[in-house]
Parts: sequence; structure tokens; C-alpha cells
Amino acid sequence: MTMTDFGATPSHDLDALLRNAELRNALEPYFDDAITRIDSGEVPTEVENEYLESMLAWEHAPVLPIAQWFDPPLALPSPETLNDEQLHDALWDVVQKLYDKRIVLDFTDHLTDRQLYCLVYRDILPSPEKKIDSAQSYLHWDCSDASGDPEVWLRYYANQEDREHWSLEFEEEMPPSEEPPFPRRLPREPQ
Repeated sequence: MTMTDFGATPSHDLDALLRNAELRNALEPYFDDAITRIDSGEVPTEVENEYLESMLAWEHAPVLPIAQWFDPPLALPSPETLNDEQLHDALWDVVQKLYDKRIVLDFTDHLTDRQLYCLVYRDILPSPEKKIDSAQSYLHWDCSDASGDPEVWLRYYANQEDREHWSLEFEEEMPPSEEPPFPRRLPREPQ
């Protein structure tokens, strides 16, 4: 290497390499296959660093009930105390609050407003989840899987290819494909 070769590497490349070493050292106690899946020769160091930073954020994130992600903790009125109009307003308020904490509700169009509110009230808010403070990190809550029965997803949300794959893999009769009865436009993760 000649003296002139040292000037060929921009300082941000050197900074990225130093940051990479710091991140790998910080992740050493959590070392597993996820770190070795990155082939440093195939991705730019900055991209690798973003991945490693997300892993470190995951490892350091506290596990808290979603209601405690809010200050003060988010408490909703019991669904039984709300009429339909009050519940509708409360639902849209909590959907926005969840989205503000980067929680996205997926596959909700098969549920009435009351059913969705009850799902948030009884299942989502008390659920302990990793709270990752990153603008790029969203928690997606699959509302079609609340009962653990794949029929809801297959009936309302699976495309034809997914349905065919499911049918071949599990050799079960498929429910008919239907349009969800309660279409709504909830906030989505930015693309």
C-alpha cells in the first residue's frame, strides 16, 4: 500500500467500519446465527450497521405491556360502558394513539368496531411486547389471528396463491374467499 492509497478511502467509510466494530462488540453477548447471516462482502457497511443497530435495539428494548408504552399508561373505558357511537369514537382515538407509538393493526376488516375495540382492550393493550424506540421499527398486530384459527385469514385476506399453497400443505378444505364485511382505512406503516 502506498501513501496515496490512504487518501483513497473516504473518512465516512472509515467511520462506518469503526461503527461496525463497535456494534459487533456490543452484540457479542447476544451472538447467534443472525449476526453471521450478514455477508459483509455483499452489503455496504452502512447497511450492515443499520441491521446491527436494529439487533442491538431489539436486545436492549424493555418488554412492557403495550398500555405501559404510554405516559400515563393507556387505559380505555370498558366496552360494555360505551354505546356504539362512543365506542366508534374511542376506537379511532386508540387506533391513532397506537399508530403514534408505531403499532399498526393489520387485517381488521372482518371485525365490527366493537369486536376490534374489544380486541385492543382485552388482547393488545395488556400484551407484553418489546418496546423498540426507533422511527423505522413498527409492531404489526395481526388481528386475523386473534382466535388462532387460520380460517379468518384464508377467508378474507389470503390471495389465491396463498390459498392454493395452504390447501396443498395442509390438505384441508378451504373456506370460500369473501370480501371482508367492515372495510376501514387504518394508518399504515410508511413505505
